[in-house]
Formats: sequence, structure tokens, C-alpha cells
Amino acid sequence: MRVLLVEDDLTAARTIALMLRAAGAVVDHSASGEESVELTRHYEYDIILLDLMLPDIEGFEVVRRLRIARNDTPILILSGLARAPAKVKALGLGADDFIIKPFDNAELLARMQAVVRRCKGFSQPVLRVGPIELNLDSREVFIDGRELHVTGKEYSILELLMLRKGMVLTKEAFLNHLYGGMDEPEMKIVDVFVCKLRRKLDRVGAGGMIGTIWGRGYMIRSPDGEENELPRLGPLRLDDLEAELPGSLANALSAA
Repeated sequence: MRVLLVEDDLTAARTIALMLRAAGAVVDHSASGEESVELTRHYEYDIILLDLMLPDIEGFEVVRRLRIARNDTPILILSGLARAPAKVKALGLGADDFIIKPFDNAELLARMQAVVRRCKGFSQPVLRVGPIELNLDSREVFIDGRELHVTGKEYSILELLMLRKGMVLTKEAFLNHLYGGMDEPEMKIVDVFVCKLRRKLDRVGAGGMIGTIWGRGYMIRSPDGEENELPRLGPLRLDDLEAELPGSLANALSAA
């Protein structure tokens, strides 16, 4: 999950960001409303955590601008304003949820996951595509009820594919999701991660779920055949990819 945290209190921002990263999220931080609006023009986020009291423009104005621009990224308000009018105004402008400071970390994570699920069309914490089940709360993957052990990077790739089932995702989208623009390796690392994930899926009878779309990226294929068949590349050989990796990519792979 990639999160945009908009909070001008740097101590609070560091605390929240550390908690979110420990839960496996990629976090971008902005201390101003104007900067946060600009970031949403360049990057795609799964959710925005937004404080209302910002040094330049109010969080209400951030919500208004995003919704006028037809940006439908889920917005969860974090605010010390406990009065009902503030909640009513934020939700009326297009925010998706409102949590009052101080809040419990577990509650914040649960609300984030619930908001993201609802906005992606899922009512339960478990996503299902064919034989694959992914639990957003526990970050576990199951194939036909049997647990599949995956690395953190492999889970994040599968999470992004399943949340956006039927969409073709570019390698740039995967890099943003995995690294959030920080110390990003070369794009070929995405091929390596996907190849290793495919091997694991193949071994448990879930092969063919991740399609390679020529010149565009990857997508997860629904077994009901709703997506049109798209041209695929030949199978990727992990040994060939690893042999071509420069040192920086090899290090990123070993850390996955």
C-alpha cells in the first residue's frame, strides 16, 4: 500500500510514518496542502491521510481540489477537531472517513484497510482471484486454502495486482508501489520479482494468473475470462535475468 501522509507536525508525522512502514506500507510525507495536491498529480496513492490544520491551506481545501480534479483516491482525515461540523464538512466535500487525534494505531490501520477495500470494491479483508486469496490484514497469501510463503516485495506485487484486477500495471507503477521514489533500482528488478512470484504460483497450481502484456506491463487474469486475451511475452527465465543484473539490482533482490 502506498500512502500519502499530509501532516505539518513533524514529530507526529515521523511516528505515524514509522508505524505505517512497520506494517508494510510505502509512505510519502508532505507538510503542506499545496505540496500534497501537487504530489497527487505525479504519483498514484492507495490512500491519503490528511490533517485539517495545515500551514498554507486547510485540509478541507485539499479535499475540495482533489475531488474537483476528479481524483478519487481515498482520503482519511486525521484531526484534533472533534466537533460534528468539521466531520460533516470533510465528508461532504468528499473525504471517505474521519478519525480524531489522538488515535490508536491499530484502529488507524484497520480504518485505512477498510477504506481502501471499499474504494476498490471489496467488502472483506480477504481478496480472491481464482485460487489466490490475499489477506490485507495479516499480509498472508493462500492458494486453495494452503498458505504460500512469499517475501515482502512479492506480497506487495500481488497486493497491487489484486487490488487492481483486470488493469495493466506498468513497471513504473510497481516501482512506485515498492519503493515510493526512494532509492529505486532499475526497472528490470520488477521482472525478477514477478518471475520469482510466478515460479511459486506455478508450484502450487496457480500458474498463468499473472499475464505479461507486451510493451505495457503486467496484470492478474481473472479465471472467469472477463478480460480480453492480450498478447504475452515468452516466459521469463530467472537465471537469465539475474545474470544481467548490475550490482545495485542484485542488492535490491537479495533484500526483498
